[in-house]
Amino acid sequence: MTRLILLNGAPGVGKSTLARRWADDHPGTLVCDIDLLRTWVGGWRESFSAVGGHVRPAAQALIGGYLPSGDVVLPQLLANGAELDAFAAVPVGVGSDFVHVVLRDPAGDVTGRFRRRAGDDPWHAEVQRLVEDAGGDAVIASHAQRLDALVASRPGTLVVDSVEGDEDGTYAALVAALGR
Repeated sequence: MTRLILLNGAPGVGKSTLARRWADDHPGTLVCDIDLLRTWVGGWRESFSAVGGHVRPAAQALIGGYLPSGDVVLPQLLANGAELDAFAAVPVGVGSDFVHVVLRDPAGDVTGRFRRRAGDDPWHAEVQRLVEDAGGDAVIASHAQRLDALVASRPGTLVVDSVEGDEDGTYAALVAALGR
């Protein structure tokens, strides 16, 4: 049976990196990266948040359309229970499974990781600007707290430590968690 694997976590914790690595090791797996989908919409820089609201239903349709053919991995921060439920309903609707994985920084330094985050992805600078405009470190800390509450309320959630600087070890932990 195919499955939607949601890699959830605070910004900068390694969701997209691990999603791409998972897909590389599991041919036929689609990486549905909502942040990348945003960049396909004209004017995305000027309305990053609004575009995200429009792209999420499109991502759900893409996921639902692809799952009969293969697995989908979704690297996305979903700290709102209703949004999470909307994505979790997609695989159920097409006879697939849903696996929710939360990546956590075991050092508890999600704000530092976000600040040190590097990448060539076009949306990184925009996300950093939006976080600064919304309150900086307090925004990142709030996401981490909301994720902790979400994990506590959903006992089936898999939690994987994402160790900064140890992509191989973190990936091995993800593989082990998904293999159970």
